[in-house]
Amino acid sequence: MKRVLMLSDVYFPRVNGVSTSIATFRDALRDCGIDVRLIAPRYADEADDDVHGIIRVPGRKVPRDPEDRLASWRQMRAAALREAATCDLIHIQTPFVAHYAGVHAARRTGRPVLLTYHTFFEEYLHHYAPFLPAGLLRATARQLSRSQCNAVDAVIVPSTAMRDRLEDYGVSKPLHVLPTGIPVTAFGSGDAERFRRRHHIAPGAPLALFVGRVAHEKNIGFLIEVAAIAATALPGFILLIAGEGPALAELERSTTRLGLQQTVRFVGYLERSVELHDCYAAADAFVFASRTETQGLVLLEAMASSLPVVALAAMGTIDILSPQRGAIIADDSPAAFATSLIDLLRAPAMRQRLAAEALDYSREWSDAMMASRLAALYQGLADDRAPAEKLSHQAP
Repeated sequence: MKRVLMLSDVYFPRVNGVSTSIATFRDALRDCGIDVRLIAPRYADEADDDVHGIIRVPGRKVPRDPEDRLASWRQMRAAALREAATCDLIHIQTPFVAHYAGVHAARRTGRPVLLTYHTFFEEYLHHYAPFLPAGLLRATARQLSRSQCNAVDAVIVPSTAMRDRLEDYGVSKPLHVLPTGIPVTAFGSGDAERFRRRHHIAPGAPLALFVGRVAHEKNIGFLIEVAAIAATALPGFILLIAGEGPALAELERSTTRLGLQQTVRFVGYLERSVELHDCYAAADAFVFASRTETQGLVLLEAMASSLPVVALAAMGTIDILSPQRGAIIADDSPAAFATSLIDLLRAPAMRQRLAAEALDYSREWSDAMMASRLAALYQGLADDRAPAEKLSHQAP
């Protein structure tokens, strides 16, 4: 096993969990002796990057979601066929054009193919197509997921909850629970004072942080309700929302309507190498309320930054949060969540203990450990395919 072809409908500069997962695994797999070629859409004027093995194909903007691109089917398929000929295995990361181009290339070249099921489509499609019946959208998502997963040799899921859900859908192919790891040593180097000065946040102001895509499925409206309650108990309390996305304008209007402009602050996308680390360092607690997350990678980033977490435990986040190491699992109501957050922010000794636990726990989710498991899975799929290939070569 030397080379893997990845295909995705999304990658940087589009920032989300899928892009982060792909980049993290590609970097860590290199240390496992695996070269990963990636085909992804072009967003603006990005050129192919031969040094880093990135092939860009043209894409057009997606209606109602201008951050994303719909890749050209013809060019994605052609690139997949060309690259698959020099690769040992195909790994599909997203269920749109990339999925069908990857399956097509695998069938034409005889390469083993697997996919990672990153996104719980059943629970969020109605946010993007509210004009269609929610029941119809859920049924369609289940059927499509089952069909796509059963079209490949194996499926990676980032959590046990997602594995159980796909089994309920009727997926019969092998399901491997393999979360995305994090480069633990890359976190924890932020400058808290620099961030607070830059954003005019008082040194002693209690600061709760959310980092992620500002989208409906992240349940950020819930966190704004939590902030309104926390602000009545904690003078100077601030909820910082770092990220961009389709729900941003609506959430900003909601914040203004509730008179929370000084309490809830939106800082947009933060550059990852410095600004994001400074932001984590400046916060006193990380808050997360998504009920549909397939993993919750950002929770691990916060923990690797020695930041205590207060979160709902649902779907994929259960695997990370259930040991309650460095984290408090809050009850699913704004009042109960706010109580947990307020108690934490009022207790410096508790924050210090949870911060130490969080850092220690995050090391168990390192990118190197997860990449070694993925490399072993790749090798197993390639070995399983090898006998069939030998027989076909020997056939008269």
